[in-house]
Amino acid sequence: MARTTFSGPVRSIAGFEGEITGAVTATTVTATGAIAGLTLAATGTGGVKLAVRTLASLPAAAAGNAGTIYYVSGTSSGNTMVFSNGSANIDLVTGVAVIA
Repeated sequence: MARTTFSGPVRSIAGFEGEITGAVTATTVTATGAIAGLTLAATGTGGVKLAVRTLASLPAAAAGNAGTIYYVSGTSSGNTMVFSNGSANIDLVTGVAVIA
């Protein structure tokens, strides 16, 4: 397969092969290779491994974070999953907003 560098938006109806490096902006990314800088990694069982954040490093709730799930240590319920709805970070165990 030939190697090509693109400087603008690229679309493929057949997919891409090989490693993806650099910034990727997409609605959906399906990858079988490495994506440099991605903070999620597929596990061998098909799951997703989330990076652990401390409560202090949890991003503030904002519209741009809506739909984001974090694994956070140091909350009132211990280590927990936190979901951002865009206006609050909600502890999925307690249902209560998490404040950093």
